[in-house]
Amino acid sequence: MGAEGEPTDGPIIAATDLVVRKGDRVVVDVARFALARGEVHVLLGPNGAGKTTLLRALNGLERASGAIEFDGRPVRSNRDRRRLRRRTAAVFQQAYLLATTVRGNVESGLRVHGVHGDELRVRTDRALELLGIAHLAERRRSGLSGGEAQRVSVARALATDPAVLFLDEPMASLDPPTRRALAADLQRIFSQLSTAVLWVTHDTTEARNMADRVTFLEQGRVVQDGTYAEVLTHPATPAVAEYVNDGREPSP
Repeated sequence: MGAEGEPTDGPIIAATDLVVRKGDRVVVDVARFALARGEVHVLLGPNGAGKTTLLRALNGLERASGAIEFDGRPVRSNRDRRRLRRRTAAVFQQAYLLATTVRGNVESGLRVHGVHGDELRVRTDRALELLGIAHLAERRRSGLSGGEAQRVSVARALATDPAVLFLDEPMASLDPPTRRALAADLQRIFSQLSTAVLWVTHDTTEARNMADRVTFLEQGRVVQDGTYAEVLTHPATPAVAEYVNDGREPSP
């Protein structure tokens, strides 16, 4: 929303001259990044490229210099960062679930946002149906498989109707069949929603199948940005070409 509360036409998140340092080392140095409204944007690159650090900086979880705007407004103060986090949600590689039922976990995210009563039940049921886990509603955390637990994490995040969903390697710990099934469902779900998605992965198959746009990182810097087809057919560097063509990490 703009300063007057009206929708803006620009990206939902934009960053300029974003730098993250760990001690004396620069781990992210990005001149410009933009996440468009409603798009699935994948941060792709080898392990250690700075993908997760960039995601955390954009989510207000990592200290960074430079300028970040969320929904057309600058993110400068702790109050701004709290506002950003209230309108976003995140899912990580490990499913961090409470020691309660599937329903209780999905409800927990909504309760944080002040949702109660009939609305709590309706939105929880909708999220469970969306992820195909309504039949698990009363199962406790200890009785879930890894894939089921990750579906609960995604349901909890989407139930809050976030403007941006941050996904940090959400399928890296899953076996291939479970990963393929979840990816297919996420592709369907994202096509139905207006939520923007920022997805961190080093998996070229995930990027090819899921991304509207890809940003390729090397050593904390953006080396290419475009559709996956553009990156595949016109790689900016030999390392990018090797990575996207072979699905291997570039040689040192």
